[in-house]
Amino acid sequence: MTDILLTHGFFLHEDPKEQEVMKPYPPLGLLYVAAYLRRHGLSVEVFDATFSTRDALAARLAATPGGVLGVYTNLITRAAALDLVARAKTYGWTVVLGGPEAANYPAEYLARGADVVVFGEGEETMVELLPALAARGPHRLHGIAGTAFRDDSGVVVANPDRAQIDDIDALPWPDRDAIDVGRYVDVWRTHHGMGSVNLITGRGCPYRCRWCSHAVFGYTHRRRTVGGTADELAFLVERYRPDMVWYADDVFTINHRWLYEYAAELKRRGLRVPFETISRADRMMKDEVLRALADLGCWRIWIGAESGSQRILDAMERGVTVEQVLFAARAAQRYGIQVGMFLMWGYEGETVDDIAATVDLVKRAAPDTFLTTVAYPIKNTPYSESLGDRIVATRDWAQATDRDYEVRGRYPRELYRHADRWLRQEVAAHQLGATDGAAARAEALQARAALLALAGPPQRAETNTAPAVRRAP
Repeated sequence: MTDILLTHGFFLHEDPKEQEVMKPYPPLGLLYVAAYLRRHGLSVEVFDATFSTRDALAARLAATPGGVLGVYTNLITRAAALDLVARAKTYGWTVVLGGPEAANYPAEYLARGADVVVFGEGEETMVELLPALAARGPHRLHGIAGTAFRDDSGVVVANPDRAQIDDIDALPWPDRDAIDVGRYVDVWRTHHGMGSVNLITGRGCPYRCRWCSHAVFGYTHRRRTVGGTADELAFLVERYRPDMVWYADDVFTINHRWLYEYAAELKRRGLRVPFETISRADRMMKDEVLRALADLGCWRIWIGAESGSQRILDAMERGVTVEQVLFAARAAQRYGIQVGMFLMWGYEGETVDDIAATVDLVKRAAPDTFLTTVAYPIKNTPYSESLGDRIVATRDWAQATDRDYEVRGRYPRELYRHADRWLRQEVAAHQLGATDGAAARAEALQARAALLALAGPPQRAETNTAPAVRRAP
């Protein structure tokens, strides 16, 4: 009998935006756990939900009732995860949840049927947890570090944190044979002309941006060895023949020495694969860094610009300056690397002048593409904690995500839609010039006027509180 069935709550066919983008990647976190469990003699099955349906997963649960189901959760999969919990319980399964979402809301998920929540890295915890579940059941898991559960009286108990894995090179590679990775590559190639695979070269981010969640890897950075990473890349190229790769690190350029050595190692092997990844601007201030990225095959790098206002960047505790963002974007393009920018509206204290500064930054930096979001309070981040009772639930918790929260005292969401339109049309007008960009410039002015008309005092509303969690000694 299978010791555990692993799955996740992302169903591509349920997400119209993701269907439009069509850039799915395999769930590396689950595949790392699967590989680690197998190394320790446990039997694992992975049900990859990406291209499947909830009903198909329910049929799998019905086929062999009474097992252990592990579900990876993230911010966008709350409703689906809760539905999977309910379906699994119908067939007598014990349900273990992991990932940042469940780690941030253990009491809420346990109250809605989950048996155990795993927080932090899951590999070592799951190896200890599965035998404990078999021997003790789900209500007597005291001492299993990195878990939360309900005891026999129904009280939520959170065990101490588990120490992080120092040597991540000692982990087996993700068990990609457990799923159909080739299908992901084919989807990318069909929709974008380039097949792509993903891998990571390190875990964690030591920076302390106030709105960013560190629920799984904490404020650390642990890097794999150059040789081990190069070996995995060579394997991926040989097995799946991708046209590009996505290095899914939080900050790929964080360690310059590692980057230079990795570039040299791939050059020695004659291995050059186009890729895209994420960086911080302040880790791109040296020509050597840009040269290494270009030599490695970087064709696009994403920079967390967030805001064109230094005042807002400082409030975020980004540790980056506007001028560094500008320099990094221009320097990358000088080396033939496309630039993507992440931008954030609505952070605490942002004014119309700050929004205008962001528009100006994007015009000056001229990234090849950019994405915007409205700041939202992720549970247990310093940003969320600082807002306190100003966080307003707009939907029932079970059907919402952290993105659905409103912040009392902030501009209405409609204003940020006008900010988006102002930004995009202003940038288009700047790129097209005075004559060709006249229509875009006129629309930008209209959007700015609409934004200014809404920039009054926002409405106030009530909030609610979450159940408490008792932490075990």
